[in-house]
This record gives sequence, C-alpha cells and structure tokens, in this order.
Amino acid sequence: MTVSRARALGPGLLIVALVAMAAQFVADHYGAPVMLMAILFGIPLHFLMYDGKCAEGIDFAARHVLRFGVALLGLRVSFDMVQAIGWAQVGTISLGVAATILLSVALAPLVGKDRLFGFLTGGAVAICGASAAMAINSILPKTEESERNLSFTVISVTVLSTVAMIVYPIVAQFLGLSSQATGVFFGGTIHDVAQVVGAGYSVSEETGDVATVVKLFRVTLLAPVVFIGALILRRTATQSEGRPPLLPLFVVGFLILAALNSYHLVPSIVSDGAGRVSRVALVIAVAAVGMKTSLEKLRYVGREAIFMLVAQTIFLGVFVLVTLSA
Repeated sequence: MTVSRARALGPGLLIVALVAMAAQFVADHYGAPVMLMAILFGIPLHFLMYDGKCAEGIDFAARHVLRFGVALLGLRVSFDMVQAIGWAQVGTISLGVAATILLSVALAPLVGKDRLFGFLTGGAVAICGASAAMAINSILPKTEESERNLSFTVISVTVLSTVAMIVYPIVAQFLGLSSQATGVFFGGTIHDVAQVVGAGYSVSEETGDVATVVKLFRVTLLAPVVFIGALILRRTATQSEGRPPLLPLFVVGFLILAALNSYHLVPSIVSDGAGRVSRVALVIAVAAVGMKTSLEKLRYVGREAIFMLVAQTIFLGVFVLVTLSA
C-alpha cells in the first residue's frame, strides 16, 4: 500500500476502529451483543460518509476488512467436525439451511420484497448471522437499498439470536431434550456463534461442546451458499448490472484455510490467533456498515421484513426440532 493510499484510508479506518473498540468495551462490561453495539454505534456517524477525509476508509472497512475477516473464519472449521457431528446430523443441518434459504426466497415476493432480500435474510438466519449477511451482500448487485437492507438484517438477526439464547434453553428443558439433542438444537438454529456458545454452556459443558461444533459446521456452509448464489446471479444478471465473480477471492481463502486446518497444517496457536483477528475484523466491518447506513432510510424497510426474519427463525427452529424427534 502506498503512502498516499494509507493517508486516504487512515482517517476513516481510525474512526471505524474507535467505534469497534467502544462496541467491544460495552459487550465486555455489560454483556451486550458486540455486533449489535457496533452497528448501532456506527449509524449515528453516518454523516462522516459525506466527509471526504473519512468516506474512503469507511468504505474500505465495510468491503475489504469484511472479506478478510470472513476468509479467516476458515481456520475455525475442519473436516473433523463432520465426523464429530455424524452424517445424520450433517444431513439434518444442511437440509435445514437449504430449506430456510429457499423458503425465504419464495416468501419475499409475497410480502413485497425482492428475492435478493430473501436470499440475504435467509442466508443470515440459516448460516451464521451477521457474518453471513455481510458475505452474501458482497456478491449481490449494488442498489440504493443495499446498505439499508444489510444493516436491517444485521440488527435483526443479532436481536433474534440474543432472544433465542434466552428462550431456547427453556424450550429444550420443556421438551425434555437430552444434552446431545439440546446441543444440536442450539447449534443448528441460533444465528450467531457467540449466542450459541452462551446458550450451550449455560445448560452443560457437553451441550456447549456439541452446540459449538454444530454451529461451526453451519459456518462451513457459507462457502457453498455464496458460490451457488454467485453462480445463479451470474446467469440472471444483465450486462449493465455487472456479474459477481464465480468464486469470490475471500471464499477461496476461506476454503484454503479450512483445508489447511483440516489436515492439521496450522498450529493451534496460529488458528486461535486468527480466530480472534477474524472477530476483530468482522466487528470493524459491521461498525463501518453502520456508518454507511442512513437511519432515515432504514425505517423504510417495513414491518414485512421483520415478519420475514421472525418467520425464518421460527421455521428453522421447528425444522430442527422435528428432525430431532423423528
């Protein structure tokens, strides 16, 4: 990176980093979801997007820092997870993810939204919350509503994930699920990794271990979902809209790192450190997305969109519970 480029990006990146640090501080000291805090702290600073000194750095964080963070997620997953979960549960979780996304795409036009919005929200609910929303949004055609829809999705899935972290342990206890089944239920349905961990270990250590492994397997499904989405978008996009790359570079990075981790070629100290770096990068990216979002435009998303996300969340939860009891 040249000196002039660094100077252009510096002010915006510094502001975004400060917002991310504030969000992390609140999360650490008051237990609030860090992704929710990052985007909420960022939205009031939207005016900085009109500041020539900050806009470029903010945009860089929302795009490139995001992709870097998603690529590093590859070091958190491995082929060993499939063996740990078992093929039956792998099939259940994969089918739940696919069914949720397909339902969302089909439901979107019925509530006045386009299918791309259905893909964005469905992928966020089905896979890994805010991280999936940002990764999927990066391959969607850019419109005036793009940042607004992304911010709405990140806020909504984070809130719903926090609600699920509180409610789902009660549901599991009421249904009399075993520790193993409870872990599969949490890991297969709760949106964000942090909330999965919180819910799982609040029940037992075994439940927490199972829930975390199942959740990380869902994270591995981000790569094929983005690939399939990009493939479909390339076929349907007009030349004026531009076509997304068939396999975005950050997805290639994710797959390479996941393969290296699967063959135990990455020392645990490196993979653990990369996991923390990935988390920091994603918080910074979410803060930048918040700063790119107009609060005035956010209110135009509508109640139909809230209904969609709630319906997607309930559907995924019921689907996993039914398959567990089958």
